[in-house]
Amino acid sequence: MLKLNDAKEMVLGIVQHDPLFVVIQNTPSEEILYNDGYLAHIEEANNYSTSEVAGWFEITDTMLRYYIKPFEQYIFDNATKSPNTNIRLNLPAILRLRMILLLKDELRVKGLKLLLGIDDNGQLIKHQITATTMADDDLANKVDVLGNVLQQMIQTGLFNILPNEERGALQVTINQDFLTQKIQLVSSESNLQVEEIQKETAELKQENENLQMQISELQEGSVKDIVQKIRERHIENEIVSTLRTEALQLFSIDNKAGYFRKFFRSAQIEMEKEQFVLSYISMHLEERLEVALNNYYGE
Repeated sequence: MLKLNDAKEMVLGIVQHDPLFVVIQNTPSEEILYNDGYLAHIEEANNYSTSEVAGWFEITDTMLRYYIKPFEQYIFDNATKSPNTNIRLNLPAILRLRMILLLKDELRVKGLKLLLGIDDNGQLIKHQITATTMADDDLANKVDVLGNVLQQMIQTGLFNILPNEERGALQVTINQDFLTQKIQLVSSESNLQVEEIQKETAELKQENENLQMQISELQEGSVKDIVQKIRERHIENEIVSTLRTEALQLFSIDNKAGYFRKFFRSAQIEMEKEQFVLSYISMHLEERLEVALNNYYGE
């Protein structure tokens, strides 16, 4: 039986240069990859049937084959697959398939194909090898600069970045306490409220534009996938900012009131406004983000 450290060393030796591992690394899914029960008794030299592997991952054989089909060239790089559909998987193939299953809810088949460079016919259209460690000092410095820019954005207080244990990834959320404090400082007059929010939105967009300039310097070689993920986060930030402004404008139009109503119900109005804004963002974010990403990827 393999010990935990032995299993981790064995798995890492196989996947450390894999583009899917770059996404899984430093998330809860990485520990799942090292701690799967089958690793305790698997033989590296053996090949295993899809029914055996499906049992290890607690899914049906049909579901396992569904996720094998679009990624055959990636999964079976070093595995044995006979033409009569009697599929046999060795350890590298099993680990590649496991990473696909860990990321399927987050990236979907389409996102996984894009990350792996697979076209609609299942063919690899580019060769990607992304190392987990980079010895190039210049590249490391650029990554550090980008990290500092992201850290400064986090320090503005507008965003919280927390691990999502259910999906095994980092999730960016709006800091509601920060928004509440900002809203309380805004004038009760609706026009002034909109002007202040637009000013803050413009500043946030400027920060995103500065971030985009940093990203453009990293669009080379092995960091291309990292840049794509950060660009998608940049697009999402812009959409959240736009939706926030739209929601506040709608709220200010639909909730005009006299001086005495504002004076005696100011706290309740602010609470209703915050709920309205968060509900508006939640309602429209997914649709707007899908359209923006389709436009970005030229689909």
